[in-house]
Amino acid sequence: MALQPIVDVRQKTVFAQEALVRGLAGESAASVFSMVNDSNRYRFDQSCRVKAIKLAAELDVNCMLSINFMPNAVYKPELCIRTTLDAAEQYGFPINQIIFEITESEKIENNDHLRNIVKYYQQQGFKTAIDDFGAGYSGLNLLADMQTDLVKLDMALIRHIHLDRTRQTIVKGILQVCADLGIEVIAEGIEEAEELKALEDLGITLFQGFYFARPAFQSIAEVPASCYNA
Repeated sequence: MALQPIVDVRQKTVFAQEALVRGLAGESAASVFSMVNDSNRYRFDQSCRVKAIKLAAELDVNCMLSINFMPNAVYKPELCIRTTLDAAEQYGFPINQIIFEITESEKIENNDHLRNIVKYYQQQGFKTAIDDFGAGYSGLNLLADMQTDLVKLDMALIRHIHLDRTRQTIVKGILQVCADLGIEVIAEGIEEAEELKALEDLGITLFQGFYFARPAFQSIAEVPASCYNA
């Protein structure tokens, strides 16, 4: 696993660490996912959860821990979550510090099933998030069917947003919808100070991207203090 921080620029703190899968020698996520198929998807998903929690506990992560999960690997939420709960207890990591991110780029065949997963996870004390929002298969339809605690705007929406009034207008609309639903918004993929400033001006306070820190393999990346000031 590698960890990449999600920062709160208003509080000037790290809001969460996102656990990102890597190979044993640091190989990219793409190379790992290329080996995932129907026969090993469930075991892979479960293994990632355990490794993320174990690493966070070992590194004494004291903020939220964000874990991506594969909705198509979850058959019965109450059974699939058992491994996560056991790992949290074994390694002493609080479950109320865990966020489960739904990867919107994975096509969901059954929205009712996903809604039940999100509802069950929230009932157990976990936070939930839609990752890559605006880039996947369902967009606002997914948000209409279920209300997660957070939404992560896809980097394609915010790339060079300071120069693009169309993207600014779209993000404003998403922010209004999320505000009305009580959902927090994270902008991911920040690479330039100008992007950060434009998004701050729109009211976003939670950010992630290379501008702050690249993913750190089996460790915690340091966020330079200067990055909190756009």
